[in-house]
Amino acid sequence: MPELPEVETVRRGLKPKMEGRVLARVAVNRPDLRFPLPEDLADRLAGRRIAAIDRRAKYLLLRLDDGMVLMIHLGMSGRMTIAAAPGPPPGPHDHVVFETDDGWVVTFNDPRRFGMMDLVSSNALGEHPALARLGPEPLSDAFDADYLNARLAGRFTPIKAALLDQTLVAGLGNIYVCEALYHARISPRRLAASVAGARAVRLVPAVKQVLARAIEAGGSSLRDYVQASGELGYFQHAWAVYDREGRACPDCTCAPARTGGVRRIVQSNRSTFFCPTRQR
Repeated sequence: MPELPEVETVRRGLKPKMEGRVLARVAVNRPDLRFPLPEDLADRLAGRRIAAIDRRAKYLLLRLDDGMVLMIHLGMSGRMTIAAAPGPPPGPHDHVVFETDDGWVVTFNDPRRFGMMDLVSSNALGEHPALARLGPEPLSDAFDADYLNARLAGRFTPIKAALLDQTLVAGLGNIYVCEALYHARISPRRLAASVAGARAVRLVPAVKQVLARAIEAGGSSLRDYVQASGELGYFQHAWAVYDREGRACPDCTCAPARTGGVRRIVQSNRSTFFCPTRQR
């Protein structure tokens, strides 16, 4: 599933083509994705100007000039790609197609249909079930060591599971939690409460730096993800531990022949990758 860096990369790709533009035409090619699409979605969007394109956690927020917001989640396999009009003929998984007044076609393609779209009043956006309980953005000033210390106190789940809890911090996923814990030298098996203090001071900048580097690289391309331009992301080439089971990590002397290198375990039904030599 695309995580925060991938969604932020898509947002940045859409912004110069869609922000400030009028939706001249919208085609909705099926009635539902993961959930039913809003009724009369095409008619409600056509003719509206996109005032701004924002992101909250893993959700794209297209703010319209009538005070409504189109919420988009890419799901497991969703992508949004841009082409000059008239664009290619719609394929079987091109479920929603937007055309701007200056001749750009933006296509939402989702083979597995785990994505979603909803149309919400901007005044009610914070109360939407998908957004209401989200924690702070990890790249914001609100996510700092003091906040993390307070939220981890008395929490006896593994730190990996804690960081994937969207009510603690919004937008983090499996790849970037593994990478941030590696750079902070924290074992993913360590109890969350024991991370408070010096480890939390290391962890917060590690999260921010990993996310910033991933966004700069256009995200990580796994399976279906591409940038809005159609280009792959490149951060997968910079992974320190994720999907590197048995290999040496880049920052220590964990010779695989002696230590086994990067280790893979399963936590909460997800693969966790870490270096037991470096991460304690």
